[in-house]
Amino acid sequence: MKLKMKELPISERPYEKLELYGPERLSNSELLAIIIKSGTKEENSVSVAQKILNLNNLSDKENLNFLCDTSIEEFMKIKGIGKIKAIQLKAIGELTKRMSKPIHKNRIKIRSTKDVADLMMPELRYEKREIVKLIILNSKNIVLRIINISYGGTNFASIAPKEVLSEAVKMQSPKIILVHNHPSGDPKPSKEDYRVTDRIYECADIMGIELLDHVVIGDGTYESILMGKEKRRNEFI
Repeated sequence: MKLKMKELPISERPYEKLELYGPERLSNSELLAIIIKSGTKEENSVSVAQKILNLNNLSDKENLNFLCDTSIEEFMKIKGIGKIKAIQLKAIGELTKRMSKPIHKNRIKIRSTKDVADLMMPELRYEKREIVKLIILNSKNIVLRIINISYGGTNFASIAPKEVLSEAVKMQSPKIILVHNHPSGDPKPSKEDYRVTDRIYECADIMGIELLDHVVIGDGTYESILMGKEKRRNEFI
């Protein structure tokens, strides 16, 4: 049987440890223990928190993005985690995701493929479903809006040019960038990715809209579908 929290030295109790030494000195299980507050008769909150961390199937065991993808029902399978605590954990996961997003997107200037990857990587790298996003820019490459073109699909090739371009036309935007993720973690574009990108590029060109890039996001890596082609610029002007 694990020691109860009150039986631990004061300096080892998560609440007191954070107050004494700061949050950076706490382990992930200790930080989660503060969120879930209490354990069970058999285990203290740190031990229960460790069971939550054991749900992480990511290669990086220190990464907490798995909290976003774990369902309420999966959390509740852990003894000591009821519906309220499970909902709290889901809320923490969503806050973590939102905190990783840049603030004031309308002030961000896109100068290169790396800028696109830096902007979208935190949100897309761990997604289990394919998401296609459109970054709408003004003439100076300042981000005006980022919208979902397709959410939860499995095949970028099913996206029609009309779906991509309609919002840019409404906003009279001169430039756009496409982004989608590969849930496998491998950003290598498929033949269909290249084919559909070429089609969208041509349709956009007819409508006076420049497709600056199409970036595929993997797990910590990315590739440009337009890389190496004449229409691809090493650095956006």
